[in-house]
Amino acid sequence: MQETVKKWSEAIVPWLLEHGIKIVLIAVLAWLLNRILSRIIIRTVRVAVVSDHHLSAEGEKKREDTLIRIFTGATRIAFLVIAMLMILQEAGIEIGPILAGAGIVGLAFGFGGQYLIRDIISGLFIILENQYRIGDVINVDSTGGLVEDISLRQTTLRDLNGTVHHIPHGEIKRVSNLSKKYARVNLDIGISYNSDLEHVIKVINRTGNELAEDPLYKDLIISPPQFLRVNDFADSAIIVKVLGDTKPLKQWEITGELRKRIKIAFDKEGIEIPFPQRVIHEAKK
Repeated sequence: MQETVKKWSEAIVPWLLEHGIKIVLIAVLAWLLNRILSRIIIRTVRVAVVSDHHLSAEGEKKREDTLIRIFTGATRIAFLVIAMLMILQEAGIEIGPILAGAGIVGLAFGFGGQYLIRDIISGLFIILENQYRIGDVINVDSTGGLVEDISLRQTTLRDLNGTVHHIPHGEIKRVSNLSKKYARVNLDIGISYNSDLEHVIKVINRTGNELAEDPLYKDLIISPPQFLRVNDFADSAIIVKVLGDTKPLKQWEITGELRKRIKIAFDKEGIEIPFPQRVIHEAKK
């Protein structure tokens, strides 16, 4: 037993001293270089990205954070692959056959790789054109949610139910960004045909102005929600449209508060929000 341990120690200790230390140094050096390059990327992106006067400071930060996430992710993968190949070579494993095998596998999957290339090219255009950023709320075809991550290949969304959707960029045909530059309160309200329309307009505008002056909401509102027009004559109600501009991602919060305040104001002013009604004519016998 002692002889076996002695033989193993005589074989392992010199290998660790010669190769093990180099492997540790390769791993540590790769980690340090990745950290240093990540800091350089962060500072470079913060300085190099040209400011867009149409975007808010928050929007600019989202754009910069998205670019930083993509560039640092790509460099992290590159360092990991290079370090793994160097470690394998130092461990005595020939990496030539591995690289050759990877090339053969790449040729074998060449037709499948075209979809990967398509996803990456589409992702580059999405990033360069600043179509959306991490933190935006978007609709991609029939799927909508908060953008949690963007890579060169895919976008990750989380919808209101908490479900995560991974969408390859090559599959994206149309994107609707609900949170770029500004958002909008777009509210339709039904009122009774017996209502005094001028009175209704005054109540809606007053409620919108009061909401915009409220200290809790004034920083979220760009222009107060106001009456725009009579939008429709429905079966049992006159539909009026109310519009107002808000900061990005705040339209739902402001719309909900506006609905509550309009309902309270209508109750005080005696303005009726009617139920659906039907007039039934009984046939004469």
